[in-house]
Amino acid sequence: MMGSLLLPLLLAGAPVEAPLPPAAVEALAKAPPGTRIGLVVVDAEGREIVALRPDERFIPASNTKLFTTAAAFATLDVASPDIRGGATVRLEGRGTPTVILAGHGDARLSSAPGCRVDCLGELVAAVARRTRVVGDVVGDDTAFSDERWPQGMSWNNMDSVYGTGISALTLDDNVTILTVSPTAPGEPLQVIGDGYYRIENAATTGEAGSGNALSVERMPGSDLLRVTGSLAAGATPVVQKLGVDDPAHRAAWRFAQLLRAAGVMVKGRITVRHRSLTDANDPARRGRAPVTVAAPVPVLAALTPSPLAEDLYQTNKTSQNLHAELLLRRLGASGSVADGHAVVDAVLARAGIARVTYDFADGAGMSNYDRVTPRTTVALLRWAETQPWGADWRATFPVAATDGTLARRFAGTPLAGRLMAKTGTLNAANALAGTMIAASGRMLTFAAYANDMPGDMSAIPAIDAALVAIAGAN
Repeated sequence: MMGSLLLPLLLAGAPVEAPLPPAAVEALAKAPPGTRIGLVVVDAEGREIVALRPDERFIPASNTKLFTTAAAFATLDVASPDIRGGATVRLEGRGTPTVILAGHGDARLSSAPGCRVDCLGELVAAVARRTRVVGDVVGDDTAFSDERWPQGMSWNNMDSVYGTGISALTLDDNVTILTVSPTAPGEPLQVIGDGYYRIENAATTGEAGSGNALSVERMPGSDLLRVTGSLAAGATPVVQKLGVDDPAHRAAWRFAQLLRAAGVMVKGRITVRHRSLTDANDPARRGRAPVTVAAPVPVLAALTPSPLAEDLYQTNKTSQNLHAELLLRRLGASGSVADGHAVVDAVLARAGIARVTYDFADGAGMSNYDRVTPRTTVALLRWAETQPWGADWRATFPVAATDGTLARRFAGTPLAGRLMAKTGTLNAANALAGTMIAASGRMLTFAAYANDMPGDMSAIPAIDAALVAIAGAN
């Protein structure tokens, strides 16, 4: 009875082409006031079981990664070693050579002390074998256009791990780590960074049990970290990952650190080479006369990362924004966002998806400009099932109550271990799309979007409960 009373209220003014079961109506009615919900559920034969606002456009948040990673599976060689993407090093000039550390889009280059695969240390060793003195150390990310943040991303994300700068030369996920520990009550906190940022420490240690109120802030474009607030004496140290504005510069800075540790004297500066969209040498600028440039200096050493399929798995399982953005740029030959989106458009056209049903400003979903309809996402999911790479792509989705961003969702429900889907969370936006096994054993494909929640309220509990109800009714 309750479901029948709520249905007119919940769906007032909303296009409904296939009704929801009463229990799903009750679940969605518990979403925050003003929430706009779109939901499409399709069975294995393509029949729509549920269609609520199916053709309205929603901010998809990290569901955007579905479209980027599908295009990667469809157009890139993801199964072979990543010969194209690995970092290289070369020496320019005679006497005291300039070191050029160049990136080509690999997301996994590491300078961690225990690194075993795709390690910056291998390139350091190559330089150390050739010379004991170098001049400048240059971070070269000209393989991609210099488009470090997507249009429509909130500026306050720029200093966080979720919005770190995007660069063809990526090292350690383009983040720097800060460790903050309590000392004695009334004394300053101990703040330890890696030396890349300057630190202004105005934080103190509180009495044991007094609670924690720590703040770490950096304005975009600044190299100054401000640490304020307090940690209680005896509290667990806080380890915080911080975004980097110029990843190529930080990579060159770190390379110089490791060179010195290997006994190589660095006599010059840490500098960068970028390629802007207004650069006459940018291949993304169609119709312009080519510019003759000097032949490149031969590479001294190059890394070959493991297959991209491994990175795609982590990108969707953990919803890794930086890696998705790098994939978007790798789709097009020029390394620009526009050319990457052109490839996504071509893939979606092959899937029979109309261009007017979506807009993407980025590859990860951090942009508030992104839009997609629930039917479009379901169409992509169903088309991918017919492709040779479809099963591998779906295997990158988090599994309910099992792993990735769904590890803690659907626990104790019939969908635990039976739902595979990509999550999404952004300002006033929640998303979930993938497949689930219904009570009957049938495979259902779905896309659920919630937008316009007030404040920081979440519609995730309502969406999850509705999906459990729909699966139970089918």
